Amino acid sequence: MSNFPRDAGAYRGELDRLATSIHSSLVERRRARAGQGSLNEGVGEAIRATVDERAALLSDESRDGLVERIVRETSGLGPLEVLLEDDEVEEVMVNGSGRVYVERNGRIERAAVCFGDEEQLRNTIERILAPLGRRVDELSPMADARLPDGSRVNVVIPPLAVDGPAVSIRRFPAQRPGPGDLVELGTITEPELDRLSAAISSRQSILISGGTGSGKTTLLNALSALLDPVERIVTIEDAAELNLAQPHVVRLESRPPSIEGRGEVTIRDLLRNALRMRPDRIVIGEVRGPEALDLLTALNTGHDGALSTVHASSAEDALGRLEVLALMAGIGLPRSVIAAQLRRGIDLVVQIARERNGHRRVTGIETVRA
Repeated sequence: MSNFPRDAGAYRGELDRLATSIHSSLVERRRARAGQGSLNEGVGEAIRATVDERAALLSDESRDGLVERIVRETSGLGPLEVLLEDDEVEEVMVNGSGRVYVERNGRIERAAVCFGDEEQLRNTIERILAPLGRRVDELSPMADARLPDGSRVNVVIPPLAVDGPAVSIRRFPAQRPGPGDLVELGTITEPELDRLSAAISSRQSILISGGTGSGKTTLLNALSALLDPVERIVTIEDAAELNLAQPHVVRLESRPPSIEGRGEVTIRDLLRNALRMRPDRIVIGEVRGPEALDLLTALNTGHDGALSTVHASSAEDALGRLEVLALMAGIGLPRSVIAAQLRRGIDLVVQIARERNGHRRVTGIETVRA
């Protein structure tokens, strides 16, 4: 007879302890046997090697569930896996091991999962970063990464994160809403879309402005569908999020420095190189640094019709932010010269905002006066 307790609560507790025991064994096996056999085989071996006869007497259903759980803990993202399987989850936010939040339909709520302890959370962080050649430690306590499905990950650990490691995972659905979908969702009106479509056709440069989570990238991706499919389009991003449908697209992604502090490739580096690639259109995921000056220079030297985004709370603030970012290039141009380039280079600013109910909506389209 099985030695597992008959009481359901005690039985689950025994399974928890069993899973923890096998998981600890597999953490070391995973590091030592990377690439040797499937993970499910490794879990089976660990069950046979680590657990006494109580595990041998588990039902097939319990054994399969145990294997699935430990695989999730050992190779996947642990408790976060169930959240990332939910198509409605737009963002996952981990505030230490005990608090996990999700964003659904623009609203943030507490998730019903958590990590058992900080070690489990740190193991998950290691599994995210290690395949990308990244790591976090006390000397380098922040990191950005991208999951295989394109989701963007940011990690901050102590001592910067006071209450334990913090992880943010921004998800991007495989099927992005197109221009018509955004009209149906109420994000943009038909007349506004017609205006932007005409502006893109006439090669006007458009800057999308908004706050964090306001839908800037979603709108940028939708507007990119209006670009002529015969054009050569070069996209430049910190983390590749755009999903253009045109056939002639070159996607460039910046690269942070390695653990040794070498090999960094910035958005500015990529923009300068893109100008040598004979682009018909340049699409920049977000302008957030001195590359703003290179963008304005390109827009004033024949590379018109660009699309990009910037963090700002109004169209006026967006233009002011671009000026400040361009000044960060540090080449000594007077602000008046940069402002003149800005007025000649940017034609329209589209302001988008997230309302209290989580709905994203274009709140205005402003023409930049030269």
